[in-house]
Amino acid sequence: MKRLKKFSYITLAVSALVFSSCNDLLDEQPRTQIVPSFFSTPGGLLGGIAGVYNSIRGSYGTEGYTLQQMAGTDEHLRGGGAGPDFFTYNGIDGNDFNGGFGVYTSINTLNGILEIGPTSELPEATKNLYLGQAFFLRAFLYFDLVQTYGAVPLHTEFITVPSKSDKKASVDEIYALIISDLTEASNRLPNQVTAPFLGKAAAKGAALYLLGKVYLTRGWLNDNNSDFQQAYTILNDLITNQATYGFGLWQDYADAFAIANDYGKENIFVSDHSSDATYGLYQLGASGGAAQNLVPWLHRWNYSGNVLGANSTFNPATKAWVYGSTTNLFNRDVENGRPYLRVRDNSATVSTGPNAGKKYIYDQAFVNRNIDTRYDKTFKTVWIVNKTSTGSRGTLVPGDTGVWFVDYEEPGAPHAVNGRPFKGIVVTPSMHTDQVWPAVKKQDDNTRVSMNDPSTRPVVLYRFSDVYLLAAEAAFKLGNGEAANLINVVRRRAAYKKTNTQAENDAAALAMEITENDVTLDFILDERTREFYGEGLRRTDLVRTKSLLARVSAWNPVEAGSNIQPFHALRPIPQDQIDRVTEGDCIGTDCWQNEGYK
Repeated sequence: MKRLKKFSYITLAVSALVFSSCNDLLDEQPRTQIVPSFFSTPGGLLGGIAGVYNSIRGSYGTEGYTLQQMAGTDEHLRGGGAGPDFFTYNGIDGNDFNGGFGVYTSINTLNGILEIGPTSELPEATKNLYLGQAFFLRAFLYFDLVQTYGAVPLHTEFITVPSKSDKKASVDEIYALIISDLTEASNRLPNQVTAPFLGKAAAKGAALYLLGKVYLTRGWLNDNNSDFQQAYTILNDLITNQATYGFGLWQDYADAFAIANDYGKENIFVSDHSSDATYGLYQLGASGGAAQNLVPWLHRWNYSGNVLGANSTFNPATKAWVYGSTTNLFNRDVENGRPYLRVRDNSATVSTGPNAGKKYIYDQAFVNRNIDTRYDKTFKTVWIVNKTSTGSRGTLVPGDTGVWFVDYEEPGAPHAVNGRPFKGIVVTPSMHTDQVWPAVKKQDDNTRVSMNDPSTRPVVLYRFSDVYLLAAEAAFKLGNGEAANLINVVRRRAAYKKTNTQAENDAAALAMEITENDVTLDFILDERTREFYGEGLRRTDLVRTKSLLARVSAWNPVEAGSNIQPFHALRPIPQDQIDRVTEGDCIGTDCWQNEGYK
C-alpha cells in the first residue's frame, strides 16, 4: 500500500460516474481517459486499485473525518478550536455531510475492476491478488457507508453513463454484499501482503478481521446469535493462527505506537501518508485538505498561546485560567507539534445521576492508573520548556519541566506539588479547559522538517489487539464464558513496564486480570477506551453496541447529553446527494433523508 507503483491518480478518476464531490457533475459531458477495456490490462487493474487507496487516504487522517468519529461521545469534549455542531448534536443537517457520497467514485472504479478484470490476460495468481484487493476495498467502503448512514444506494455494476436517478437499498442487502465481498477477498488474497502491495495493504488477515467485525456489527443490529457465532469463530481463528498472517501484540503497549513499528505486526491495515508524491497529495505546510494527516495535532492543547505563563493561576469559580504577567512557556516546534485545539479528554465532572462526582477519563476508564500503563502511554503529561521564561518562583530554561499534567487533585496546584514550590505549572484534572489538557501522544511525528507540516505517518485503521476485544464482545453476547480470557490478554499486556523486573511485571499482570463476572457491556466499552483512546473508533463502537445515547447521556450530559436523540446513531444523508437525484421514483428529502433530520 505504501509502495504502489506510480500512477497519475488524476487519470484514474472515472469522470462518468453517478456520484462525485463535484456539485455540477451531472451537468457535464463525461470525459475520461479510462475506457472499460482499461480494466482488462495489468496497468488498469493496478492503477484502479491504487486510485482507490488514494481516495481512502483522502479521508482517513483528515480533520473532518477524524472529528466525526470522536466528537459527541463519552470519551471526548470539544476543544477551543473546534466548531460545536458535532460535539453538541445541535444543528447537524445534510449540508454538514456534503461530499460524503463521493466515495461512490471509488466504488464504481472497483465495480469496473471486478466486472472487467476477470477477462485480463494476467497470470491467475496475479489476477486473484488484484481482484481480492478490489473485493476487500469495496466491502471496506460499503461498511463505512452503512455504519454512517444506514440504508444507502447499492451499486455493483460498472457505470459509464451518468444518471440523475437513484434509490436506497436495504441495510440487509448492503451487509449481504459486504460479507460476500470479504469472503471472496479472504479466499483470493495471500496470507500476508505481497508485491506490488507492500506495507500494510489488504491481505487475507485484514479481510478476516473485517469479516469478523462485520458479522459482529450485523449481529448487534439484528440480535442474531448466528452472526455472533460467526464473528467469534473467525476472530478466534485469527488469534490462533496469528503467526500465519504476520500478526501479534508487542510486549509493551507503547511499542504499538512507535514510528519504527508503523508497519509492524500489531497493525493490520493502515492508510498511508507520505511526503513522496507517488503516494498521494501531501503538501508541505498544509493546514488541512484531502490526504493530509492531521491526526497528531487535533488533540493538541494551546501550549504555545497566551494561556499559561509561569505565574498563571486557575479560577475554580469560572473554571478558567488567568494568564500571568510572564510570557508563555513554549515556542511551537516539531517535537511538540502543531496545536489545533479540536478535541480533548472528557475530564468534566458529572453532576447528577449514578455517575455524579465522577470524571469519565479519570474515575471510570483509566481508574487503575497505578497498574494499567495505558494512561501514561496515551497522554503526554510532562511538557519540557524550549525557551527561557522567568516567573515568581524562578527561571525556567530549556530542559526544565514547564507544565506537568498530574492525574489527581493536587492541593498546591498550579504552583506547588507535594508541598514544594514548582517553577512551572501543575495542572490537575479539574483544571482542564478547552485550551489546556494533556495531549494524546500515540500518533506524534517528530520526523517532519517543519512544525507546520502534516504528518507522514500512516493512519492505523485496525490493530491486532482489537481482534481480542471484538472476539470478547462476541463471546459476551454468546455467553460462552470466554470473554474474560480474551480481554485478559490485552489487560496483562497493559500492565507491562520495561523498567519493572520480571517478578514485578508478573504480579502486575495478575492484578490486571478479571473474571467472567466482571464482564458487562459497560466494562467492554471502558476497556475499549483504555486500549483505543484517540484512535478514532469511539463513535462506531458506541453505535455498533447501541450504546451511543446511554453512554453520552451518562458521561457527557452537559455538552452533548441535552441534545442527543436516538436518531443521531445515523448521520444525515448528504444534501448534495439529495439535490442531485431529480429523476426516478425516489426524489427529495422525504424519500432520502434519515429520520430526525430535515
